Amino acid sequence: MDDFFDLPTLIVIGLAIVILFRLRSVLGTRTGNERPPIDRSKPAADLAKPDDTVIPMRSRPAEPTPVDDDRRARKLAAEIEQFSHGDTGLADGLKALADADVGFSPKSFLEGAKGAYEMIVTAFAQGDRATLKNLLEKDVYDGFVSAISAREAAGQKVDFTFVGLPKIEISEAELDKRQAQVTVRFTAEIVSATRDKDGTIVEGNADQVQTIADEWTFARNPKSRDPNWKLVATNQIA
Repeated sequence: MDDFFDLPTLIVIGLAIVILFRLRSVLGTRTGNERPPIDRSKPAADLAKPDDTVIPMRSRPAEPTPVDDDRRARKLAAEIEQFSHGDTGLADGLKALADADVGFSPKSFLEGAKGAYEMIVTAFAQGDRATLKNLLEKDVYDGFVSAISAREAAGQKVDFTFVGLPKIEISEAELDKRQAQVTVRFTAEIVSATRDKDGTIVEGNADQVQTIADEWTFARNPKSRDPNWKLVATNQIA
């Protein structure tokens, strides 16, 4: 039993007590009310805000760079070459429109023209004046409404189904003073039958797809905040 308190053991115990007191003076004691340790990796401004108020934000889009401008120019040149089909005059017209309106591109314009064509021919068949008024220039709108009114006065109705647009192409493009104009040729497939008040078909065929061809001109002011084009002229080719 006396061997346990030999000199080496007493020296080790003494050193342990000294080390314990030094650690206590440096680290202190935990009471349960300590503040959490600070994450030095976070900016000071972030540390001042509670975590539950931090909302992730998308970064602002970068300003266009010369590389972006060059990419857009090459893309636009390729589209003009594709949609002008070797027509130098048409290519010059499309380039003039793009120079006047940075948001213009032949491809996106044709996509919009497809949707406009379907909406207009469907609205005309249904007698939907409200839709037509938003898409047509006044003179064209008046002509469409006159035809609708005459049809209604005769007690006629149209059974109409839009099938598709197998072909669509830009035929003309020009910038005249403050107005941009683009003429498009549409080759459409539809099913249309006009019935009289007794339900008898007086025009068209309710069971047969027919092909029609139209040439329509759309216009807008490239400086206007309104991005929409309006139909300003129509010509039925076949």
